[in-house]
Amino acid sequence: GFVGVTQLPASVSDDELQKLDRHGVRALRFNLKRGGSEQLDKLEPFAKRVHELLGWHAELYVDSRDLQALEAKLLRLPEVSIDHLGLSREGLPTVLRLAERGVRVKACGFGRVDFPVGPALQALYAANPHALMFGTDLPSTRAPRPFQADDLTLIEDVLGEDGAQMVLWANARDFYRV
Repeated sequence: GFVGVTQLPASVSDDELQKLDRHGVRALRFNLKRGGSEQLDKLEPFAKRVHELLGWHAELYVDSRDLQALEAKLLRLPEVSIDHLGLSREGLPTVLRLAERGVRVKACGFGRVDFPVGPALQALYAANPHALMFGTDLPSTRAPRPFQADDLTLIEDVLGEDGAQMVLWANARDFYRV
């Protein structure tokens, strides 16, 4: 039931992509926060290519303060997710707008964000109950506070049992086609 997300150059061959897919990779990551992934000008054509070939989505590790400038581009992608709740309070309204329009949001990295997680989870769930997908963010090597078991409790406390079931399992199962 585990799936992978990978960073790749746009020059990767279709054969290599298919090999990765056979090994459980299901998404292409663009690390706009720290770099090290393909350049932003390749985002749209590369994301569309892997989606057409394999059904993968694009995942963005991005500070949500930068999302407003990317909003139109992201909405043109077949499927996309934003990692770590978008990281910044200032960009949370953009994350909420994107969630309303079908963009998925990873409920992970709670120790990386600069806002109270509970109210953000409630607002995102209200915007689109299918948008939030839990992740542990392990090994959390760069996080000021790594994943803790209480992160799971927080989700259930603020979203209730049914909401937690969607966020902790069903939404990701459906999105990653597990």
